[in-house]
Amino acid sequence: MRFIDEAVINLQAGKGGAGCVAFRREKFIPFGGPNGGNGGDGGSIILRASSKLLSLYDFRLKRNYEAENGRPGQGSQCHGRSGNDLVLDLPVGTQVFKIADAGETLLTDLPENGKEVPVARGGRGGKGNEFFKSATRQAPRFAQPGEEGENLRVRLELKILADCGLVGLPNAGKSTFVSAVSAAKPKIAPYPFTTLTPNLGVMLHAGDYDRRMVIADIPGLIQGAHLGVGLGHRFLKHLERTRFLVHILSAGDLDAESPDPWEGFALINEELRSFDESLAAREQIEVVNKTDLLTPAQTAALRQKADAAGRKIYFVSALYKQGLEELTEKMWALQAKLDLNTPLDKIVERI
Repeated sequence: MRFIDEAVINLQAGKGGAGCVAFRREKFIPFGGPNGGNGGDGGSIILRASSKLLSLYDFRLKRNYEAENGRPGQGSQCHGRSGNDLVLDLPVGTQVFKIADAGETLLTDLPENGKEVPVARGGRGGKGNEFFKSATRQAPRFAQPGEEGENLRVRLELKILADCGLVGLPNAGKSTFVSAVSAAKPKIAPYPFTTLTPNLGVMLHAGDYDRRMVIADIPGLIQGAHLGVGLGHRFLKHLERTRFLVHILSAGDLDAESPDPWEGFALINEELRSFDESLAAREQIEVVNKTDLLTPAQTAALRQKADAAGRKIYFVSALYKQGLEELTEKMWALQAKLDLNTPLDKIVERI
């Protein structure tokens, strides 16, 4: 299944059933009064967050959704049945924007599994003629029609909720890293932009399998990403709800002889800052990957330059699973520091 993070759909709530015009016609009651029943209410449309879904793919295939109409009233004071509500499951982290002529407005957010939000109210059922009976109007020959249900056109936008977001230049080895520390199997190849959509992996703690960390592998970013270059906008938005970042730079992008070999870190950090200041201020772990491409002397020289610059940089080879233990220990420690057991809706409020 393809990862789809945006979709536009139409929602039509159910129409209320019409009220009934009817009169009693039993034998020996020649002037029976009105007894037309009320129509049932139309069904509403409810959006529900579900952790079972990871993509908006289904909403690209089907774009129109209608709730059930209310049933009309009948004689003998029989009221029509209300229409069933339509509940649509969306991935956790979906934002819903109402589309109107004046532009888009945020209708609701679904940051927590199981959260339900009614977004389109069904129309009220019409009153039957019995409702309008009074001392001065003993035989009303009219009833109300049912009201129309609300009609909405909405845009769905999925922003991944994850503990850790992996960022870096293309071909830095982010997908190799997430496959090394979790059971995720993203596409891996030795060329840039292998990853075109975010991947999620779950890392389990070696000493406590009930403790887990969700890692989002974000496609590689390039200069100008904050302006949309290389689909940068679509990728950067998925970092907004990650709790901390692991910034990965390939050893192949380093010049071990340069006085400042960390330009790749600075480039991506500037893109984060230009897109959203809070992203640049988020807790970040710096990693140099693919140390298997370096000689021991080059690695030692880079470590010395990092220490001299006062930077804590982790040197790993995700392909050969070297240096990962120290890095993952730091990730677990940072998760504990940030108190990641805070409910997701509270975290979204802070972001």
